[in-house]
Amino acid sequence: MRAYELIRETYFRRSYIWIAHLSWLAVYGVFWWSFVPTKTETTGKFILVGSGLFLALTLSAGILGDDIASGRICVLVTKPFWTGKLYLFRWIGLSLQAAVHLLLTGILLGVLDLLTPKNSIEGLGVWLLASWLLFNAVAALSTSLSVVIGRAFNSLLLLVVFVAGYLLMNALMVLLRGEAGAGWLMAFVRYAWPPFELLRKFAGGEYGPHALTVGRFSLSHNVACVVHSLILTCVYGVVGVLLCRRQFSRVRD
Repeated sequence: MRAYELIRETYFRRSYIWIAHLSWLAVYGVFWWSFVPTKTETTGKFILVGSGLFLALTLSAGILGDDIASGRICVLVTKPFWTGKLYLFRWIGLSLQAAVHLLLTGILLGVLDLLTPKNSIEGLGVWLLASWLLFNAVAALSTSLSVVIGRAFNSLLLLVVFVAGYLLMNALMVLLRGEAGAGWLMAFVRYAWPPFELLRKFAGGEYGPHALTVGRFSLSHNVACVVHSLILTCVYGVVGVLLCRRQFSRVRD
């Protein structure tokens, strides 16, 4: 199966995909029109959560699990192939969808700002970039889970983990405040957890005080935030590719 066919198929595999895109665009429009935020940060945070997290979970629900559970994978791939290719092009399809979605979001909010001039979209492009980076990381993690979790339960499980993890982390940080054991917890949140907080600081102008450095070369905070997000996305993706290889090798055997 050709690459563009695998990518294109991610757009049409479920009818609700287009509904999800249009619904979120409508939500952004209603949010803007109803509240007319005077600060870009307010809108940016809303988009970061909406597109970077919830849209990623919606579009990646069952992205591979449905095909494996239903046997549709045999229809999609009729010739020998590298097992990671299915994962890779499915993820690329999701990433392209997010890019188009966020581009349309920027256009929509730009038009609304012309109708209700509040000068509150300055720097919106940085928030859109941060949302796209977060989307890629969450989509890669969700797609990796979809390899081993049947149907669309990968997104549901990940949502539960995010909510429970957020509450647990906050509780532990309060309990361990000032304790030596808080160091490993903060390191995990910064470097292994999806980079929501890092990208929020990046887009909000705080530039990530805990940004990644490579050896003796200290990168600028802006670039470091982006690099760290891309590294996490690659790590999540490598796990997914390895799981794909294990899953399909076991089925073939």
